[in-house]
Amino acid sequence: MRARILALSIVVGSLLVAGAAVAQVSATSLSELLKAVQNSRVEEQKLNAEREREYRSERDKQAGRMAEALRKKNAADAESSSLSAQYDANELRINELSELLRQRQGNLGELFGVTRQIAGEISNSLRESLINSEYPAAEGQEDRVAFLGRLADAKSLPSITELERMWFEIHREATASGTVTRYKAKVVKPDATAEERDVVRVGGFTAASGDEFLVYREGALKVLPRQLAGSARSLASDLSEASGDEYVEMVVDPARGVLTELVTERKGWIDRFIDSEPIVYFILFVGFVGVALSAVQTLYLLGERSKVQRQLGNVASPSNDNALGRVLAAFRGDANRIEEDAEVAELRISEAVLREVPKLERFQAFLRLAVAAGPLLGLVGTVIGMIITFQTITESGQSDPRLMADGIGQAMIATVAGLGIAIPLLFINAFLSSMSKGIVQVLDEQSTGLLAESIEKRRG
Repeated sequence: MRARILALSIVVGSLLVAGAAVAQVSATSLSELLKAVQNSRVEEQKLNAEREREYRSERDKQAGRMAEALRKKNAADAESSSLSAQYDANELRINELSELLRQRQGNLGELFGVTRQIAGEISNSLRESLINSEYPAAEGQEDRVAFLGRLADAKSLPSITELERMWFEIHREATASGTVTRYKAKVVKPDATAEERDVVRVGGFTAASGDEFLVYREGALKVLPRQLAGSARSLASDLSEASGDEYVEMVVDPARGVLTELVTERKGWIDRFIDSEPIVYFILFVGFVGVALSAVQTLYLLGERSKVQRQLGNVASPSNDNALGRVLAAFRGDANRIEEDAEVAELRISEAVLREVPKLERFQAFLRLAVAAGPLLGLVGTVIGMIITFQTITESGQSDPRLMADGIGQAMIATVAGLGIAIPLLFINAFLSSMSKGIVQVLDEQSTGLLAESIEKRRG
């Protein structure tokens, strides 16, 4: 039944196709229509055969591709199995070799740790070493500081070559630290320009070029912005000019330039006074005025004492160019009165002496005032400086010891200035007072003696 229905369907379909094809042909007779149907069937058979051929060809290709894919899959599975087996074998071999490496390393692991530690310490020590300037790295090569730093950070055992170079650098540093060497090197000046100079290195401690001291910072030799003052610069000059077999003195910095820089950065007395409070200038002005006046009075007293000494040799002929002469002249001018009244004559002589005393003791009152006021003015300056220091600390919000030390140091300058003028002026005033009292004593002695002589003559 199903076969009949299928056959009937095929026939109906064929008829429909034929009818459609015939419908497309303009037939004028039954013969022509039959012929057209036959041609259509032939073409349909050709088309079906072509389709069947293409289908079979495609089927064969699909079968070939499927067979190729299956072959590749089988090959991949085989290769995967082989690689998996090889991986497992490699894992076993790696474990065996690792264990063998650990066994054969023995104490090399500890040696590696010691090597890294030593390389790190030496690298930090050589980073600012003066000897680096004498042995710069060749073009395209790693310098010794970078080499030791890399060795300190290494994650694997160093090679024999690296160990030998580390030993060589340590040995060269130790040897060069005990030698004095002259060589040429680039020196960076304070204006950031560089030039090649003759450098004399004293171990790893001090270096000089001409009369200038050098330090090794940031991979270069640099001239100290502020040089050591006084005889130190002459020592540097002598070292630079010394011959190979000559012994000369030289400043040696055991801190490899750090102490030298600290000394040069330390402010001198002049700088401290310049940066001090205005009251210090007033204290110094008072001291300068006191010294100037004392110098003038000292010259006057020395001259007056010399003239008085000369007048003592010729009391009979008084001169008006000295105090004793003027006193004697005043006494002799009142000789008649002395004969009449000795008390009046004594008063007039005392008047003449007292007239000379202000000249002999002038400026001493100011000096005594300066001696007393100097420490007080210094104390005022110190208090003001401390107030400013504490105010600065409050504004900055931090208790920096360097800031406090600098402020307190500046405040103490006022006290130093006050004592600095008070102590010398105290001795100067004592010296002037002694000189003036000596001259006044001579005047009193001579006038009293002359008065006594006159009274004795009157009674005789």
